[in-house]
Amino acid sequence: MSRSEITRRQSLALFAAGAGATLLPSRLWAGMPRHGLSVFGDLKYPPGFKHFDYVNPQAPQGGTLSQIGPNAAYNQNFLTFNSLNSYILKGDAAQGMELVFDTLMTRANDEPDAIYALAAETVEISADGKTCIFNINKKARFHDGSALTAADAAFSLQILKSKGHPLISQGLREVAKITAQQEYRLKVEFSGKHARDLPLFVAQLPIFSRAYYRRNEFDKTTLEPPLGSGPYKVGQFRAGSFINYDKVENYWAKDLGVNRGRFNFARLRFEFYRDRTAQFEAFKSGDYRLREEFTSKTWATGYNFPAVKDGRVRRMVLPDDTPSGAQGWFINTRRGKFADPRVREALIYAFDFEWTNKVLFYGAYRRTRSFFENSDMMAKGKPAPEELKLLGPFRGQVPDEVFGLPFTPPVSDGKGQDRRLLRHASKLLKDAGWTVRNGLLRSKSGAAFELEILEDSPGFKRIIMPYIKNLKILGIRAKLRMVDPAQYQSRLKSFDFDLTTRRFSIPPTPGEEILRYWSSADANLEGSRNLSGIADPAVDALTQKIIQAQSRKEQIIAARALDRVLRAGRYWVPQWFKASHTIAFWDEFGRPETKPRYARGIIETWWYEGAKKT
Repeated sequence: MSRSEITRRQSLALFAAGAGATLLPSRLWAGMPRHGLSVFGDLKYPPGFKHFDYVNPQAPQGGTLSQIGPNAAYNQNFLTFNSLNSYILKGDAAQGMELVFDTLMTRANDEPDAIYALAAETVEISADGKTCIFNINKKARFHDGSALTAADAAFSLQILKSKGHPLISQGLREVAKITAQQEYRLKVEFSGKHARDLPLFVAQLPIFSRAYYRRNEFDKTTLEPPLGSGPYKVGQFRAGSFINYDKVENYWAKDLGVNRGRFNFARLRFEFYRDRTAQFEAFKSGDYRLREEFTSKTWATGYNFPAVKDGRVRRMVLPDDTPSGAQGWFINTRRGKFADPRVREALIYAFDFEWTNKVLFYGAYRRTRSFFENSDMMAKGKPAPEELKLLGPFRGQVPDEVFGLPFTPPVSDGKGQDRRLLRHASKLLKDAGWTVRNGLLRSKSGAAFELEILEDSPGFKRIIMPYIKNLKILGIRAKLRMVDPAQYQSRLKSFDFDLTTRRFSIPPTPGEEILRYWSSADANLEGSRNLSGIADPAVDALTQKIIQAQSRKEQIIAARALDRVLRAGRYWVPQWFKASHTIAFWDEFGRPETKPRYARGIIETWWYEGAKKT
């Protein structure tokens, strides 16, 4: 079982021109129009390429893909929705709304960070990196036939910076000026203090119709389908239950190289269930046709129903080469009882992963150790000389362990209540000033240690209750607080929790978005992803080293150094991960032979073939 959370990839692209291009001095390329950008200068696809390698350009068109959405961006909710506005803090938006809007450029999912022209036909970057000019494709159109112009793109960036979701508005802080120079020429100027990836973040934000939002308020929840320009538009829906996205037949960009072979379904349908059991039973009945299975018990024991046995339902394991990032119970350090890292470490020692994985997960997972798990950015062993060079200025400000082996969660005896680990946890709590009196852990003032784990998914109860049992052995008065999805999102936005489960994905080339997870500026920003409230100058400085790195090697070294500091902070109780996607689907879909390395690729590249088994 895992909880997936995806924010739009935000990485900078600089100094590339054509396949196999290398990083070149900016003065050689300043002002030259280019079709694609990548952080470290490498682009796989040349100008005028016909299609991405991982698509089938002759894929059949039509049919419906109905699924449980695996990802949620910004204010989208996994379990329900009450709004079609996905780009503000208010409300719980429907998954999939990003399909309605085009962006200036779009990702190639077989490259770590490359983006290519979409609504912007080309982009020009100044020699100093402070200015980007996007040349808008004159064929770009909104769904009502009106032209998509530089004025629309400028309006979109301005409104997102002033009224957009904090994850967007914070990311646009270093955008100094946005100007529609000409009808199809957008100029974006940066402060000079911006991260290298900010231009790419800008290039992947949605473009709204300025005329539409003259008639409609941008910063309010609404169930009115917005005017978009993307491959799909909102179709039939029932709030909290399902939403259809219907393919736009006259979509202006369908023949561009970045879109050929993509978006083959005539309709995409997202289903919403508040109960995992009901969700699975609906799949077995064929009420929807594809699901990514996040519950290991169900994957191991639940797929024995008739449609699986006779071949009408197939199961497939797709490799996941992206960094798995961080999944765990995030500890809210804004609350005084969690201020001492020894207390937080005791909470880590109370969780018996080995027992959980063996008994509840059928051995499906591995223990998460790092904020950069499943990648070469994860710290291992003692720091290399290059890491020590970055960490040296913080000696005395960060724990000494940062300069030795990185913290790794303990390995239990797998019996559920490892006395050795619980004794160590008790000692940590005692050293932090907490003592057991009358069966309860108390502070020096006599206040009992109470802890609430916030959840919105009943499926997590079977995992949390054994953990709570171990916490109670330590004298902690712990309980599970189950709330509805809307209340859960509201409480997360205002940091109203002790511990809560979350997963954050890190892109292969980390950029500006990682600031949202652990920067001091986001520690008390409502709606930020810095759930633990991390506010550490060393973390801030090393994060800047990552996003300003001049080479991939330099970025990896900085990430490893940061990983050591974050792990030393004991900000979460690490949970689990698996480097694959477990997919079940009714056998009516086709797919390309090659999966894009850095994405599932299902919505974008699969197609409908009709029932193949009877």
